[in-house]
Amino acid sequence: MNTTTESGDAARGPHDIGGLDLGPIDRTEHPRTLYEMRVDALLMLLTHPNLGAFRVDALRRAIESYSQLEYENLPYYDRWIKAIRGLLVEQGILTDAQIDARVAAIAAAAQQPRDAQGG
Repeated sequence: MNTTTESGDAARGPHDIGGLDLGPIDRTEHPRTLYEMRVDALLMLLTHPNLGAFRVDALRRAIESYSQLEYENLPYYDRWIKAIRGLLVEQGILTDAQIDARVAAIAAAAQQPRDAQGG
């Protein structure tokens, strides 16, 4: 989210760090977690042309609209999942209540002993 300064220049959003001296970049590869792979898969499904829930550009817009505090404190894939949730609601695909109810049901099921889950 770029805003304009009093001088008319575009102000940097929290995501816009190109050219800043922030020290060395850690370029080492790390194995992706199951959570990261699932978030990535969810995004691929939702942006696939056959479904077209939204475009990757919309995800970027949503992430770039975060406040400095949100952007800096959310891990990378948490930014994605927050944006995906917001876009699903924005597009009228799901409501916040539907998402909250499903998350609560999954959390409750996770608390049950394995035998009670049927597995």
